[in-house]
Amino acid sequence: MTEQYDLAIVGAGVVGLGHALAARRRGLKTIVIDRDARANGASVRNFGFVTVTGQQRGECWRRAMRSRDIWAEIAPQAGIEVVHRGLLVAVRRPEAVPVLEAFMATEMGEGCALLTPDEARARLPALTGALSGALWSPHDLRVESREAIPKLAAWLAGQGIAFRRLTAVTGVEPGRVDTSAGPIHAARIVVAPGDDYHTLLEDRFALYGLTRCKLHMLRVADPALGRLPGSVMTDLSLGRYLGYAELPEAAALKARLAAEQAEHLAHGVHLIVVQSADGSLVVGDSHHYDATPDPFAPEAVDELILDEYRALFGGAPRVVERWIGTYASAPDRLAFIDRPDPAIRLVVVTSGTGASTGFAIAEEAVAELFD
Repeated sequence: MTEQYDLAIVGAGVVGLGHALAARRRGLKTIVIDRDARANGASVRNFGFVTVTGQQRGECWRRAMRSRDIWAEIAPQAGIEVVHRGLLVAVRRPEAVPVLEAFMATEMGEGCALLTPDEARARLPALTGALSGALWSPHDLRVESREAIPKLAAWLAGQGIAFRRLTAVTGVEPGRVDTSAGPIHAARIVVAPGDDYHTLLEDRFALYGLTRCKLHMLRVADPALGRLPGSVMTDLSLGRYLGYAELPEAAALKARLAAEQAEHLAHGVHLIVVQSADGSLVVGDSHHYDATPDPFAPEAVDELILDEYRALFGGAPRVVERWIGTYASAPDRLAFIDRPDPAIRLVVVTSGTGASTGFAIAEEAVAELFD
């Protein structure tokens, strides 16, 4: 007889695993199906940066706070190291300071601190470039995603979640998932396919005008930096992350960035620097949009990223690894829970924030299906 599940999840990336985690907490009999042997997409190609500070005010910021709390709770249980906590936004231009001050005046600034240039350098002495000020936030954390995702999946399997890998899903309908290994029967179904929006439920995806975003990512060695106090961002991030960029005070900064760093903006470059346990740094990133992004990584784009790095830290970091990231992107939303049927949910993060918001979104979708 065919085994029956309470919940079948299509996709074993961070969003799919978030649904498995939410299901486990409810005691649901759950299976996760994925066509690959291991996570290979956005979930392991990112920074592992659970970004709270700077997420769009409102729902996205709330989801990030909740997801951060879940990561902090589950990481020690799953043997996942939290490599560092906190975020330092170090800004060079005086126009950035009013943006930070305005951010501090919102609920998102609670617990954060504005730093003078000297205070920022005391926290991170490697800041050798010109500074106008900085924001320190204690809210963010970082895991090594290429290690954390497999560990989370293994821990969930040990908690009774079934996994069927190297299995293609060819169709879903209420109560049934058709796969290359035969049908799987489940009372409820979640489809979490990342940026694959043609294989399943294509008519539902068509409602959202999706494309794909391609990212340049680097791992560098720069022993002169020492240990980072947390993740690091710069002025360019204030123009991109909506929690800052949507503040009225950001207009002057965005105008100056457009005048001084037009090429960086044309390639969607802003700087994020996070550190791994071995001291190496993951640095990025850029943003290029296409229905089918090419797999190539022009050196000129990497140089724009490193140019921003050198403006902050000086020196000449040694690049030890390069790769291309990808995620689904929508023009008017950061994520969606689509409802093709009362028993089916299609869940996609469309802003590259799966690690930052996916656990909270998964809680919401599972609650819809079972409450």
